[in-house]
Amino acid sequence: MLTPETAQDIEPLLERWLEAEFTRHPVAPLAESIAALPRRQREFALDWVKRTATVNVHVAHMVARHVPAMLAHMDARTVEAWIMQAMDACDRDGLKAALEVLRDPQRFVRLGREHAAGAVFDDIAGILRSFVCGLAGRALRLEQGDATWTDGETLYLPPVVAEMESASDNFQLAKAMVTLLWAQTRFGTFRADVLAHCARFPDPARAQRVFHSLETLRLEACIGRELPGLAREMRRMKVGTPGVLPSGRAGGTPNTAWLDYAVRLAAPASTVEDTLNLLASAYADEPAVPPWQGQLFPERVAELMAARIEREKMLLRVKLDTLLEERQQAPRDGALAPEIALKALESEVMELPRFEMTIDAAPVPIPEDIRQLLTSIQLDLGEIPPEYLQPAGPGEYDPSLIQPEQKDPDEVWKGTYHEEGAMFFPEWDYGRQHYRKNWCVVREKDVAAVDDEFVAGVLRRYAGHARQLRRTFEAMRDADRRDKRQTEGDDVDFDALVESIAEHHAGQEWNDRVLSRLHRSERDIAALFLIDMSGSTQGWINEAERAALILLCEAFEALGDRYAIYGFSGMTRKKCEIFRIKRFDEPYDETVRGRISGVRPQDYTRMGFAIRHATELLLEVEAKTRLLITLSDGKPDDYHDNYRGKYGIEDTRRALLEATRAGIRPFCITLDQEARDYLPHLYGAARYTVVDDVARLPYKVADIYRRLTV
Repeated sequence: MLTPETAQDIEPLLERWLEAEFTRHPVAPLAESIAALPRRQREFALDWVKRTATVNVHVAHMVARHVPAMLAHMDARTVEAWIMQAMDACDRDGLKAALEVLRDPQRFVRLGREHAAGAVFDDIAGILRSFVCGLAGRALRLEQGDATWTDGETLYLPPVVAEMESASDNFQLAKAMVTLLWAQTRFGTFRADVLAHCARFPDPARAQRVFHSLETLRLEACIGRELPGLAREMRRMKVGTPGVLPSGRAGGTPNTAWLDYAVRLAAPASTVEDTLNLLASAYADEPAVPPWQGQLFPERVAELMAARIEREKMLLRVKLDTLLEERQQAPRDGALAPEIALKALESEVMELPRFEMTIDAAPVPIPEDIRQLLTSIQLDLGEIPPEYLQPAGPGEYDPSLIQPEQKDPDEVWKGTYHEEGAMFFPEWDYGRQHYRKNWCVVREKDVAAVDDEFVAGVLRRYAGHARQLRRTFEAMRDADRRDKRQTEGDDVDFDALVESIAEHHAGQEWNDRVLSRLHRSERDIAALFLIDMSGSTQGWINEAERAALILLCEAFEALGDRYAIYGFSGMTRKKCEIFRIKRFDEPYDETVRGRISGVRPQDYTRMGFAIRHATELLLEVEAKTRLLITLSDGKPDDYHDNYRGKYGIEDTRRALLEATRAGIRPFCITLDQEARDYLPHLYGAARYTVVDDVARLPYKVADIYRRLTV
C-alpha cells in the first residue's frame, strides 16, 4: 500500500482512526502537518497514529498532534519510546496518566540522546534474564530499580543504561553490570560482615566505597576466568571510559598501589577476606570506579541473608526427613536416625562444589530440590555445616518459615485483596506491535484433589494400554545412541567413509573419522505438560485428558525423566489462573492422582500468559533438554475481550517464540479439527499434531515425546 502524500489523502484516514464523527477532533490541521513530513517520517507518524488508535482515540489524537514537531528534534526510536511510555501509562493508570505523558514531549527532547543510545531496561530485560538464568549458582531475579545493586536474591538495573556512546556498548555495559552483581553472590562478597569491618574506620562510608572498588577488582578477575569473552569487553569499555584507567585513579596517572592490589586480588584463591585485609592500605586513596560497579547496600543484603539462612537450614532438614521417609529409612520408636553425609567432589576451579550424598555410608542420588538448597547454602556460608544434615524431627520447625502463609487465590475475585501477591506477565499487542507490560494478573493454585474411583477405574479399563505405554517409555530409557564420524568405533560410518574417499581423491588430507559407535546416552530432560482447562473441555474431552494424564504418569515413572503438569484457564487479563497438578520436585503419589482426578473445566483459553509462566518454570530446572507440550482443544480465546481472534493468536505465537529463544522446545497436541488453520502459524509446520481419536491420545503423546527426546 502506497503511503498517502497529500493532506487530502491523509485526512480521511485520520477521520476514521480518530473517530472524528463522534469525538469532534479537528483532523485537517493534523493532516497538513503530517503531509509536510518527509516520506519515511510520514509513514512513521501515520503508522503510530493507527496503532495508538487501537488503545484510545484521545491518545492517538495527541500522538498525531505532537509527533511531527518531535521528529524535527529527535530520532524515531526516541519518539517511539515516548509513545510507548504513554500507552504503558494508559494500560497501568488510565487515560489521564497517558495524556500527562503526551502533554510534555519536551521531557523526551531533553532526554533524547540518552534514550537514543541507551540500553532501555524494558528492551533488554528478557535477554539479560535468560543470560542470568544460565549462570551458575542461586536462581536470581532481574528487576528495574533506581540504581545498580543486589540484595543477594534480586539484581536491580536502572531504567536506562546510557554511559557509553553507542547502544551496543550500553547493552554490553548492562550485561557487565548484572554479571558483577551475580559475581557478588557467586564468589562470596557477602560472607563477610562488611558493615562491622568498615565501622572501624574514621569514615565508614568512605571505607565501604573503597572496599567496594577493591572487591570489584577481585570479582573482575573471577569473571575473567569464568567468562573470558565478557571480560574482554569489560576491559575494552574500561579503557574507553573517560577518566577511568584500568587500575588507578580517576584521571591522571595510574596508581601503582592499586595496580598491585589488582594483581594480588586476581589470584584464583583470593576471597573476600583478602579484600578486607587490603582495605587499611587502600583507605587513604580514592579509587577509580568502573562504569559497571554500581552500589553496595550490605545492610539490605544482611537482612535478607539472615532470613534466608534460617529458612533454608530448616527447609533442608525437612526435605532430608522426607527423603528418609521416601526411602523407608526414617527412624521409628526412638531409633537413631541414619547418618547423612556429604562429600565434595573434585571440580574445576570456577565451578561450584558438587556433592555426593551418602546415607549410612551408602551413596544416594541427590534430588534436584535438595541440590538447589545445598547450592544456595554453600553460596551464603561457604560450606554445609554438619548440623544442617540432621533431618528434622516432629515439631522441630515452624511451618511458616518454609511455607509462608498464602491467601486464597479465589478471594481476589470477591474483592478481598485485589492484586496482592499476584504475578504479572506482559502480553503482545499485535496492533501496537509492542508488549503491554504487567498486563496479565496471574495466580497459581493447586487443583483440589478428589478422592474417587476415577484413577482406579482408568487403570482397570486401560490396563493393557498402561502396560504398552510403560514398555514404550522403558524402551526410551534404555535406548542407545549411535555417534557418527568417530576415530574409534564398532561399525563403519558409510556416509563419512564415502565423503573421506572423495576428499582424498580430490587431493585433500585423509579424514580418519569414518567409524561409528553405540553408547548409552544419559538423559537430562525436563518436560512440562500444559493442559487446557477451559470450559470448552467440558464432558468427554475433560475425561479423556484426565485418563491420558493418569496413563502418562504411570508410564513416566518407568522413564525417570523429570516432568511437571500444570493446567491453565483465564477470564480476561485480570483473572489468569495456573493450576498446579504436579510440580517437578513432587513425586507421583496419591495427592497428584487426586489432583488429576479433580481437573475440571474452568473459564476460557487465554494462552499466552500460561506459556510464559511455563517457560519460567522450565528455566528454573537445570536440564540439557527442556520440553513444553501443550494439550488443548481449541484456539486462544477469552470472554468479552479483544483477545479473541488475531490478537490472541499473535500473543500466543510471540510467547512461543520467547520460549524457543530461551532454549525450550514447544509442541502442541490438539483435539481441534480446525487447528490446521492456525497452528502452523503458532508452532510451525512440524511442531504440532491433531488428534482425531481421543482413545489414541496417550499413544500420540508418547510418540511425540519419543521423537523430541531420543
